[in-house]
Amino acid sequence: MASIALFITHTAKDGNRDALRTVWMRHMVPAIEANPDHMTYVYSFDTDDPNVVCAFQVYSSAEAAQAFLKHPSYLAYLEESRPLLSNEPQIRILDPQWMKTA
Repeated sequence: MASIALFITHTAKDGNRDALRTVWMRHMVPAIEANPDHMTYVYSFDTDDPNVVCAFQVYSSAEAAQAFLKHPSYLAYLEESRPLLSNEPQIRILDPQWMKTA
């Protein structure tokens, strides 16, 4: 399987999770929906921590994941979201061994 997955945890400053989601929706949804290399993307709120957002992504390849980091919408998201975060996102790179697709 040539795909690559990412599990990212973002921690918003107290009370800023909804604002972070607003920024994500504005910049990321259109870019992800238009990107055929995003095989799966799940954006979620942590139910145990009111400041945490988790994103699970599967890309068609490591190269596709790297290429998306240069997308104008992603760069705009980074610029606008950084002030809302309490620290740098925690990123785990995963090597998918099996996936169910719709």
